[in-house]
Amino acid sequence: MTAFLNILISILLIMAPILFFDFSEQQDWSQWKIQNDTVMGGRSASQLVRNDAGNGVFKGAVSLENNGGFAMVEYYFDEWNVTDFSKVLLRLKGDGKRYQFRIKNKRSDSHSYIHYFETSGEWEIIAIPLEDMFPQFRGRKLDRANFNADQIEGIAFFIGNKKAQDFALEIDKIMFE
Repeated sequence: MTAFLNILISILLIMAPILFFDFSEQQDWSQWKIQNDTVMGGRSASQLVRNDAGNGVFKGAVSLENNGGFAMVEYYFDEWNVTDFSKVLLRLKGDGKRYQFRIKNKRSDSHSYIHYFETSGEWEIIAIPLEDMFPQFRGRKLDRANFNADQIEGIAFFIGNKKAQDFALEIDKIMFE
């Protein structure tokens, strides 16, 4: 019976999601950076703030003025191995709008691998298969394979729905499974 329990525990540990970033903890947020369309002359504005519940809230206003139209919060880190994972899990509460989750294999890559997700206005866990994340650069899908790398060096949340809109995305946890 002991061998069986050890095997079962090992399987459960392998299958359990691994916490990557927990906004509800007192983690260092200094590496999370805002990147709005202002880098191209746009007028969108956003910020990442901690709310009373301790969660991260990516919020702001997307503007179409001056050919703008997007807001993003991104996080770069030392190479992180993802070979044992097949999906990313995002525990969040949106505002009913569509967002993108992005990953970068290498920080120096010009393109990102993205996945769109709709929010419901309720707390939910968005499960994104890594192999479904497709390469994109400046809003254009690239003619290359979907994500299949062994490591990542960056993640981001992005909103750019081709319309002016206020937004708020409350983020609790980012996990890999």
